Amino acid sequence: MNKKRLFAAMGLMAGTLGTPALTRSQSGPVTTPEMVAKVVAAEPVAAKGPFEPTWESVKANYQTPEWFRDAKFGIFMHWGLYAVPAQFSEWYGKHMYGNAGITKWHTEKYGPPDKFGYKDFIPMFTAEKFDPDAWATLFKKSGAKYIVPTAMHHDGYALWDSKVVPWNTMAMGPKRDLIGDLGAAARKQGLKFGVSHHGIEHFTFIQPTKGLVSDLQDPKWADFYSVADRSDAALEKFLKGWVAENFELIEKYQPDMLWYDNGVNGRVFDPMKLKVAQHYYNRAIEWKKQVSISTKGHDAAEGPAYLAGSIMDFERSGRAPKQLVDYIWQVDEPVLRRFGYTNDPMNAKSPNVIRLLIDCTSKNGALLLNISPRADGTIPDEQQKLLLEIGAWLEVNGEAIYGTRPWTQPSDGPARFTTKGDTLYATFVSSEVNEEVTVKALATGKVEGKVTDVSLVGGGKLTFNQTDAGLQIELPAETPTIYPAVKISGLKLK
Repeated sequence: MNKKRLFAAMGLMAGTLGTPALTRSQSGPVTTPEMVAKVVAAEPVAAKGPFEPTWESVKANYQTPEWFRDAKFGIFMHWGLYAVPAQFSEWYGKHMYGNAGITKWHTEKYGPPDKFGYKDFIPMFTAEKFDPDAWATLFKKSGAKYIVPTAMHHDGYALWDSKVVPWNTMAMGPKRDLIGDLGAAARKQGLKFGVSHHGIEHFTFIQPTKGLVSDLQDPKWADFYSVADRSDAALEKFLKGWVAENFELIEKYQPDMLWYDNGVNGRVFDPMKLKVAQHYYNRAIEWKKQVSISTKGHDAAEGPAYLAGSIMDFERSGRAPKQLVDYIWQVDEPVLRRFGYTNDPMNAKSPNVIRLLIDCTSKNGALLLNISPRADGTIPDEQQKLLLEIGAWLEVNGEAIYGTRPWTQPSDGPARFTTKGDTLYATFVSSEVNEEVTVKALATGKVEGKVTDVSLVGGGKLTFNQTDAGLQIELPAETPTIYPAVKISGLKLK
């Protein structure tokens, strides 16, 4: 089957990178090419090097980092002002001004929004119990290989020590550089460290209810809310700030990944995105580091946010590829129903994260699992327990996950396949797998070569028999973990 027909069969669009055709409305501000050109011409100046600000140059020079292809499992986190009220979602700052029910709840809890606005959560976001070394140790024990904290969400509050954004955690609130502290702790544990930046959506994020009396017009906080002034001049200033913020993050923290939300998707922003990519990738060459941008979402009319030089991200597993694809991707999946922490018991969720990790790996993807810390800097016990459970499974079965590449097919019944060279791994994702299991895809004649050895990952050699019906494997009555993985040798794999 040719590539175009193959992608059509998978429900994908055969474009420049074979990226999936997800339809999602643009959430960034509406601007013009002329304004974007002025923004790109302004300071700061991008670093020089092989990367030029064109898609052709980025495509010619970019390679997906090997560390990412090997990592398979990372930790995302939504942590910010919205964790203080801990209600509804991480979009609290939007909804408290634009949703009558949430405005009512806010007024009863904190006072009317003209007396107690979203900005008034800043002194309450203390992070007094935040221990970056303890967080990094937990992430290491979870088996994660990289972490991506939210440096700025749609609310415009920066979690780093910023000279560009006055509303930041060093200047107000915790009075510390949360991103810098966590990055240093993560790297001490050998973890890759990225940052996510959702800020381009901030300019139009709050759409207040008509006639609402609030602090949105307060001159001191007008730029923080981006509601009082949405003129062309204000938008140009905002877009220049977005570029400057990214340059600052790149220079201060040398992130291994820059992650962007849907707001950057519009084609009109391409020159801005290319300027940031040019600077980031040329600086990474100077640092002698492999780095990558990651973007999510796809506009059916305009194509992917980044036409080259990006790892495709899917928000929630329901949008992730259902079959093996030829591009590298990751899925950001929350451990709760919402991405940010809330006290609402309806936010509780118990995802089968280990199975999701196995599935992603078999289809050329990775799992970026989102956790939701509290405003005081603690990670809830149930989230810690989940991370440690994943780590315990990976401690035994990580050989079938880390550093692997997909096989020609991702699965056969309960078996999920990964490879390293000519070693094939089959991980069984059903709790109903019997002591004798048959992998039909490995029948004599269906694969090149002959199976010479089968062993349990984390265990010993297993009895097996390869026939025209499949590879029959005798598993022990009790395996070391749920979802056991087996290592298969002797085949010549494509």
